[in-house]
Amino acid sequence: MKLLLKNGTVYQAGKLLKNDLLVENGVITALGTELKADSAQVIDVTDKLVAPGLVDVHVHYREPGFTHKETIKTGSLAAAHGGYTTVCAMPNLDPVPDTPAKVTAQVALNEADGVVKIKQYGAITAGLKSDELLDYAGMKAAGAFAFSNDGCGVQTAGTMYQAMLAAKKLDVALVAHVEDNSLLFGGVMNAGKKAKELGLPGILGISESSQIARDLLLAKETGVHYHVCHVSTKESVELIRIAKKHGINVTCEVSPHHLLLSEDDIVKNDGFYKMNPPLRANEDQQALLTGILDGTIDMIATDHAPHSIDEKTGDMRTAAFGITGSETAFALLYTQLVKQQQVLTLEQLLELMSKNPAEAFKFEAGSIFAGAKADLAVFDLKHETTITEADYFSRGKNTPFTGERVFGQTYLTMVDGNVVYQKED
Repeated sequence: MKLLLKNGTVYQAGKLLKNDLLVENGVITALGTELKADSAQVIDVTDKLVAPGLVDVHVHYREPGFTHKETIKTGSLAAAHGGYTTVCAMPNLDPVPDTPAKVTAQVALNEADGVVKIKQYGAITAGLKSDELLDYAGMKAAGAFAFSNDGCGVQTAGTMYQAMLAAKKLDVALVAHVEDNSLLFGGVMNAGKKAKELGLPGILGISESSQIARDLLLAKETGVHYHVCHVSTKESVELIRIAKKHGINVTCEVSPHHLLLSEDDIVKNDGFYKMNPPLRANEDQQALLTGILDGTIDMIATDHAPHSIDEKTGDMRTAAFGITGSETAFALLYTQLVKQQQVLTLEQLLELMSKNPAEAFKFEAGSIFAGAKADLAVFDLKHETTITEADYFSRGKNTPFTGERVFGQTYLTMVDGNVVYQKED
């Protein structure tokens, strides 16, 4: 099958170039002006951006165990709707993929039902919350590309140290949800002025940064590729900045909502604003923006965390933690950080959402060149649209961004040359 994308602006090798792009049998075979191909299906992408498919190293698909929140099918359709072609699924499922057999079953389920490429995390410890170490070599052989206990911080330094040694031996990343449970004190939002105003218990920033400090020293000792999930505080950014200067093999991600919102945006006790880590102070938000500009923060990852409406409605004390993001991330970030505030260039945003995560985790993704697999996203940067709940493919509607006016809606997403999402004209 041949597809010819005509008259687009192609992001290639760090530059935006007016080019056509030819896809044959799932591979990009030519780039250039005035391309022609016999029997090719032509898609006119005039005034649109043709980008590498986005890469999200942090999603929750809830299947098996919690399919009232999301399924692999609905989650991956949501990813395609957002321009993502490669995603990494966290292991907080039921059953947890913490043995080679469970990883094998999960990978098979991902491949059967997913419409984008789904990489699967294996657990760091049995059931995610224990200190019991696992058969990491067996899980890697079964298809786990890295290990994480996302949703739960590893509480014991000795457990983390031994897991890092095993991950280093296997040349895979150890991906950490950093959270010291002894410092949580039942908090539901950032411990700051807004929590006091609303009369809600707060989550201390040091519950995150203190565990990062511990883990960075362990990563230095073991040499593992240590990746920090969803950094949210200025202290966390500074610790990672210092670690990189000392040659520690650390990468990290930031979520769109932490870049775009702060605790000041929470005007009432609303479960849709409950997420973990929570929306922090304005100074933390500014530190995150500085961190992506100076290279301390390597990538943007959504932490797409769908829940049912019942689980998110009402008091923050009882609502579930989490916010969706797959379908809104690129458009929101492009509109606010590139087009309006001009904090980032379009090229920088694309690197943070495609090239950088692919390189950090050694994925065959994130770049456009002749010979590459045709994992592509086409975005409409010209026309403004409204984010509406009716457009979501995800079962989760739990985002405060519904109703926002944005540019950069996805027009088309292609995986291995197959169109997996196309906006209706």
